[in-house]
Amino acid sequence: MKNIFLTICLLVLGFASKAQDFNKYEKGSFIKGKDSIYYRILFPENFNPAEKYPVVFFLHGSGERGNDNEKQLTHGGALFLKEDVRKNFPAIIVFPQCPANDFWANINNSKYESGKRKISFVEGGEPTKAMHALVGMVKDFLKKPFVNKEQLYVGGLSMGGMGTFELLRRKRNTFAAAISICGGDNTNNIKKYQKVPLWIFHGAKDDIVDPAFSMAIAERLKTVGDEVKFTLYPNANHNSWDSTFAEPELLPWLFSHKK
Repeated sequence: MKNIFLTICLLVLGFASKAQDFNKYEKGSFIKGKDSIYYRILFPENFNPAEKYPVVFFLHGSGERGNDNEKQLTHGGALFLKEDVRKNFPAIIVFPQCPANDFWANINNSKYESGKRKISFVEGGEPTKAMHALVGMVKDFLKKPFVNKEQLYVGGLSMGGMGTFELLRRKRNTFAAAISICGGDNTNNIKKYQKVPLWIFHGAKDDIVDPAFSMAIAERLKTVGDEVKFTLYPNANHNSWDSTFAEPELLPWLFSHKK
């Protein structure tokens, strides 16, 4: 009984510690016309508004949608709070949140008769309401005096991995590099972001988003793109972001790129 009580106390302290850390991400919003999007933002330690900093936009998956301006930090939020990361890569980190009834990317999402999820990606097309607001938010950040326009990055997982590809093509010539985790896109859209250095990740056993989507993009980009890296985790299912965040070269690779 004593051991159970101790375990519960440790779990509670662990959750409280994480919540306290996430409080370092300040709450923000972008509202203009019909566009509105809420986000959490982490400034570098000893932030000086007179200096210019790299900016990373990170797009969450479908499970973190909502209007609480909190859930989007579930996956990836802790990575940028690590002491060594904050020390070695002083940057502004932005986690926008997609509303519950929307989607970052413009996709057709249905199910096969078997009940398995069926995903197809739109070639071109109009942006979703969430993506339209996100594009507006990125444009707004570009106007801020403390933003280094030569070092803007985007990354995301699952729905956010799909959104990463879409944001790249809707904000061409904006990002210095990008990462996509267990995402996908219509391969006919590749030409719009083929010059952006990309590192694509996927789990070989993913039964939510077919790894073939990432494979197809990587293979096409290798023939026409400037720089593409592809990592397939043989034993990972959909949560390949755990392995991705543990990659020692992930952030050094990302921040090494400049426009």
